[in-house]
Amino acid sequence: MERQQEYVLRAVEERSVKLIRLWFTDVLGKLKSVAISPVELETALEEGMHFDGSAIDGFSRVQESDVLAKPDPTTFELLPWADEGGTARMFCDIFDHAGNPFDGDPRHVLRRNLDDANRDGYSFFVAPEMEFFYFADGEPSHPPTLLDSGSYFDLTTSDVASDLRRETISVLETMGIPVEYSFHEDSPSQHEIDLRYTDAMSMADQVMTFRLVVRELALERGRFASFMPKPLEGMQGSGMHLHLSLFKDGDNAFHDADADFSMSAVGRAFMAGLLVHAREITAITNQLVNSYKRLVVGYEAPIWVSWAKNNRSALVRVPVTRADKPSSTRVEYRSPDPSCNPYLAFSVILAAGMAGIREGYDLPAETTQNIFELTAEEMEKLGVEPLPQSLSEALDVMERSDLVHNALGEHIFEWFLRNKRSEWRDYKTHVSQWELERYLPSW
Repeated sequence: MERQQEYVLRAVEERSVKLIRLWFTDVLGKLKSVAISPVELETALEEGMHFDGSAIDGFSRVQESDVLAKPDPTTFELLPWADEGGTARMFCDIFDHAGNPFDGDPRHVLRRNLDDANRDGYSFFVAPEMEFFYFADGEPSHPPTLLDSGSYFDLTTSDVASDLRRETISVLETMGIPVEYSFHEDSPSQHEIDLRYTDAMSMADQVMTFRLVVRELALERGRFASFMPKPLEGMQGSGMHLHLSLFKDGDNAFHDADADFSMSAVGRAFMAGLLVHAREITAITNQLVNSYKRLVVGYEAPIWVSWAKNNRSALVRVPVTRADKPSSTRVEYRSPDPSCNPYLAFSVILAAGMAGIREGYDLPAETTQNIFELTAEEMEKLGVEPLPQSLSEALDVMERSDLVHNALGEHIFEWFLRNKRSEWRDYKTHVSQWELERYLPSW
């Protein structure tokens, strides 16, 4: 770490960096920033920077407000779009006034869960499929204005959206965030950029960076990028499908060449853990009222707790892997959306999978049918449960979950429930245009 600090100090001087932004996130996954000058950098690296935690959602109460943000020098990167590269960023770990890791820091929550898995010899890797929309503006007083009428994999002529996507990929690569795929998604103005897999902590940092880069570059072009799960009625929403794997002693712990579909006993137990605890973790992976307008019948988002091999209608999917590339054996978890806090989402997903491994959960029978074509009655006959169908239901299930409580810790668990209960109350009391049009004339 000392060598990394020296690298950061030298890089700031050699590259004439004028401003360093110290990043961290609140409990909901909103990016926060404190800017310092190069003069303050060495002190920040060694001692951290104090700030008022009571001003950040989910952090401290007023009577215990002081917290310390300590930069992680391994996350140092220049921001290519800002001041011609004269601005850099580092993610921070948050500590309390006594110097202990702060319980309200989502990055600390993920590190604690990763350390817990590491004690069993496992390292957790994630690769997300990031879906989002480009709109003409972000003004909520009118329906979003589309920029194109393209559909899945469409090759459109040069336009603002495709140019933005290309520029975004270039900036991401410059910042050391490798992109695996990029294409137009199913809905008009919807796009997808898939990030190459890496360890879960690095990926959570990358997801936070990705969302900012996409938004910043769109604003520079006079456009607006949205990670809202379901911004358009009657069209597909945006998901954040997660490709997951565990590694042990340098090898993919999910791979077994002699097993059925090459999935090891460890991988099967991890999948079983995801299924057993899927309903409990949904409030974290899908944290908005709007999230549940994506998880509905008639669209491609999963709503049933099921698994399948190479079947995109299931919640948990085992993608086809190349026989000569065992490291690519993985599990895809398809319900999360891009509005979630990645640190917390990765934490509860890992906790669910590890519970399956430690408790020896049995993987249920594969759902081989096209789930999108089955009725609720048919799914119930198969013994398959639905995911929660509203934020309120998801919170009820989460509140009873020891697994989520332990994964998040008391501080974040209780605060998240209070905050999201408040969001649901606000939603329940709102009278929508749909209600006025449906009921006012006839009642």
